[in-house]
Amino acid sequence: MNQEKRAYLELHLAVFLFGFTAILGDLISLPATLLVWWRVLITCISFFFFAPIVKNIRTIPKRLILIYAGVGVLVAVHWITFFGAIKYSNASVCLVCMATASFFTSMLEPMIMKTKIQRYQILLGFMIIPGMALVVTNLDPSMMMGVVLGLTSAFLAALFSSINKKYIDDADPIDITFVELSSALIFITLFLPLLVNKEASFLPQGLDWLYLLILALLCTTLAYVLSLRALKHLTAFASNLTVNLEPIYGIILAALLLGDSEELTLGFYLGCAIILLAVFSYPYLKRKFETTE
Repeated sequence: MNQEKRAYLELHLAVFLFGFTAILGDLISLPATLLVWWRVLITCISFFFFAPIVKNIRTIPKRLILIYAGVGVLVAVHWITFFGAIKYSNASVCLVCMATASFFTSMLEPMIMKTKIQRYQILLGFMIIPGMALVVTNLDPSMMMGVVLGLTSAFLAALFSSINKKYIDDADPIDITFVELSSALIFITLFLPLLVNKEASFLPQGLDWLYLLILALLCTTLAYVLSLRALKHLTAFASNLTVNLEPIYGIILAALLLGDSEELTLGFYLGCAIILLAVFSYPYLKRKFETTE
């Protein structure tokens, strides 16, 4: 098997694992903030087993460490709102909202990277609007908070991804990730007494331990390492197109494993299809408009 084919398989496995995150978030009984705290703690510990983290971090300038730490706070709030969206609605609704991250990225990245916003990015935004309108109008009102949290999570994902892109070449990606996750852990720990209901159990119960280990070790650490290795052998176009499969994998898994399809209408899935069409058309529109300008 050549390197490119292996990279495709590794990236698809990573994206599948990322898509499985929402399923685990639904299965774990912990509140969103505690769930994220345990996930980040276990993931940070796992990093010490495959990289000389502490030694490498000492070589990163303090200014960059502060930037990565700030991104880590964004990551923490992103994950809390992500799992909060699942708790207030369900995995499918959350994943549809997360599909809008590509649109937010197309708007935020030019501002952060100081480049011009392209016409296809505006077109992409107009394509997503009717899809979100269908999703929202076909949901039970009790799920609206889940939509708000899901869109907030998508926006934050686009924001920290764009910042990471600006500074990704200034340090090793694994070291950057460890700094960001450590910062996220510290941030959540400081605010844990304020964010968690005192009646909630701090320790995971029963199968929560198994689900958390899968979430942290497979859907976070392993998925990240696989995607990082794969991106070394794939073009940006191919990798972006593959990553866009995450909400599809997640929604299919949610329907099969969690029975989400019983709670959702045909109008919801039509809106979902429109959003995913917009997401998948992004690389095509980008290539088409850039070749004509």
